[in-house]
Amino acid sequence: MQDALLAAATQWDRDGLPDNPRGWLIQVAQRRMADAVRAEVARRRRETMVFVRDVPAEAVGSDDTLDMYFLCCHPDLPPAGAIALTLRAVGGLSTAEIAAAFLVPESTMGQRISRAKKRLAACERPFADGAYDSTRVSAVLQVLYVIFTEGHTSTSGAGLRRGDLSVEAIRLTRALRTLLPENTEVTGLLALMLLTDARRAARCGPHGELIPLTEQDRTRWDRPQISEGLRLLTSTMPAGLTGLYQMQAAIAGLHAGAQHPDDTDWTRILLLYTMIERLTPNPMITLNRAVATAMVHGPAAGLAVADSVAEPLSRSHRLAAVRGHLHEMAGEQAAAVREYQRAARQTASVPERDYLLLRAARVRAGRQ
Repeated sequence: MQDALLAAATQWDRDGLPDNPRGWLIQVAQRRMADAVRAEVARRRRETMVFVRDVPAEAVGSDDTLDMYFLCCHPDLPPAGAIALTLRAVGGLSTAEIAAAFLVPESTMGQRISRAKKRLAACERPFADGAYDSTRVSAVLQVLYVIFTEGHTSTSGAGLRRGDLSVEAIRLTRALRTLLPENTEVTGLLALMLLTDARRAARCGPHGELIPLTEQDRTRWDRPQISEGLRLLTSTMPAGLTGLYQMQAAIAGLHAGAQHPDDTDWTRILLLYTMIERLTPNPMITLNRAVATAMVHGPAAGLAVADSVAEPLSRSHRLAAVRGHLHEMAGEQAAAVREYQRAARQTASVPERDYLLLRAARVRAGRQ
C-alpha cells in the first residue's frame, strides 16, 4: 500500500485523478504485492540452485543450521567480519543487536557486514567446502555465544530474554559437541550456557520485571541443568583450565554453587576474571572484574577498575549501571542515583530501564 501511495503521489499530478482512486490504489497495491512475492520466490530458487551447486553432499549433515554457520565463517574473511556476517545472515540477529555485542555503532557494524558480503561474493564458490572445518570452530563458537547472550538478556524490547535464541544456541552447541567431543572449548561453552540458563526462572518477577542475581530465589534455579553443566565443566579439567569459555563456565559454576549470595567465592571469581582478561583483553571482561574487585577489595577499588574502560564502554549502559551499583555500595547516594539514571537513558531494554529507574528511586529514598 505504501508503494501504491507513492505511485499515486508521482502519477496523479501528471496523469490526473483516476475515476476510482480507491480502486486504483487497491489494484496497484495488489500488483506490487504480486511482484514482491514473485521476486522472493525467484530469490529463494536462485539460493537453492547455488547451494546445490556449491555445497557438496557430504557437507549436509544432521543440522543444516550448524553447517551454514561453518560455511559462512569463511577463512578469507577477517574473523570479526565473518562472525558479524554469520550472525546477520544465519543467526537472525539485527545489525543493531550485533553492534551492541561488539560495542560499536550500528553504522560501523553495517559497513563491516557489507564489506564481508562483498569480499565473500568475490570468492569463487565460497560455499564449496568448510563444513566442520577445524579452523573455523573458534568463530562458530563466538557466533553461538553471541546468540545465546542476546537470548539470555535482550539488548532491546519489552522482554528481558528471548527464549528462542538461547534455546537454539544451546541446541546447536550440543550438536557441535556431538561432532567434536574432545574439544574442551566446545564443552566449556555448553557448560557455560547451561549454568547461565539454569537461572532463567528466577530472573524475572510475575510482571516480567528484572530480578538481579543477589535477590533471586535460588530454589527456582534448575538444579538438574546446573548438575549437567558442572559435569561438563569437570570433564574439561584434565586438559587444564586454559580456554575462554572454560573459565567463564567456572565463574558461572561458582555462582551456581553458592546457596546464598554471601557464600559466593568472589576471590576465586576475581582470579578467573583476571586470567580471562590476560587471555583475551576485553572491556566487558574488565567491567566484570571491576565488580569482583569491589566484592573483594571494596567499592573504591572496583570503581578505579571501571574507570579504566570508561572510553570503550561510553556507549554501553552497563558501565553506568556498574558505577551506580558501586557508588551505592560505597554509600554515595547522589552519585549512585546519577549513574543509575544515566544507565536507564542508555539502555533500549524496557525491563533493564525499569529496574535501573526503580533502583535510583530506592537509593534516593534511602532504601535497599
